[in-house]
Amino acid sequence: MTRFTVNNQPVQYKMAPDTPLLWALRDASNLTGTKYGCGTGDCGACTVDIDGEAVRSCQRTIGAVEGSYVTTIEGLSRDRSHPVQMAFLDKNVVQCGFCIPGIIMAAAVLLKKNRNPSEDDIRAGITNLCRCGIYPRLVEAILLAASVQRGDETIAAPPRPGITPADAAREVPALTPPR
Repeated sequence: MTRFTVNNQPVQYKMAPDTPLLWALRDASNLTGTKYGCGTGDCGACTVDIDGEAVRSCQRTIGAVEGSYVTTIEGLSRDRSHPVQMAFLDKNVVQCGFCIPGIIMAAAVLLKKNRNPSEDDIRAGITNLCRCGIYPRLVEAILLAASVQRGDETIAAPPRPGITPADAAREVPALTPPR
């Protein structure tokens, strides 16, 4: 049995130690924010924070993280209040959104290590791939997040995720077929 901490909760996986961390997180823990992209560690969609390092979870086995602390996008902030998440919303970074959790995790780790990164530091530190081409806004957002973390700037609180139960259950008028 493999034991480590995920999002500040101790976990014990009854899976083979050579199981990729990505699949343990997604399948056993239902933490589906960590995405399967390429399976080779090239795209970064599966990036998580392991003991303060941005790691491609498809390339790390659960046996290799025994005793470690793993943070996924779900553990970063449930209400999108982490400065990187807020900056991504503020700068309208997200397009399709598939790669975003991995990029946010890589950015959060980068800002833990470097409170005042330059544009070159960001480009060198964020090696995740995005097919939508968000890179110019991505750099702006990470610079803003760094500024917020340092206390130099503020961002308005993000909207709460989801919709209200009343909105989800409202009746939609029936369509009248054309004659």
